Amino acid sequence: MSEATEQPGTDSDAWAQACAEDLEAEKARRRAERGTPPGSAADELRKLVDAVSDKVSDFQSSLPGMAAQGAVQQFLSQARAAVEPVIERNPDVFGHLAAAGGELLAAYRSAVENHEQRWTEGRGTKKDNGDEGPGPSEHIDLD
Repeated sequence: MSEATEQPGTDSDAWAQACAEDLEAEKARRRAERGTPPGSAADELRKLVDAVSDKVSDFQSSLPGMAAQGAVQQFLSQARAAVEPVIERNPDVFGHLAAAGGELLAAYRSAVENHEQRWTEGRGTKKDNGDEGPGPSEHIDLD
């Protein structure tokens, strides 16, 4: 009996392990090249709130008077208190909203690309009537 038939799972296990190692190495290379990928939509919203808070805090230091600085600090605290519970209760909602936004962007991009293609081919524009290019009020039909 040959060695391959005596240990049937050895080659496939080694192949699967080599593939997994290659995949992890490729992921590590891409992370090093491009940085860390974005997190979930909820995590990205938290990062946005933190970034806005940091910028407003920087702006706050240039405000004259303690009352103005206190008002900004109170606003930041209230905004964070309003956002955090929404994120905690509905983390999947933000993922769905991000996916829906991506789909809307893809649909818009498709409509614009189709319009550009028709325009560059000379169909559906004023060029058909002897004018040079579209007018300033040309409408892109998204229906």
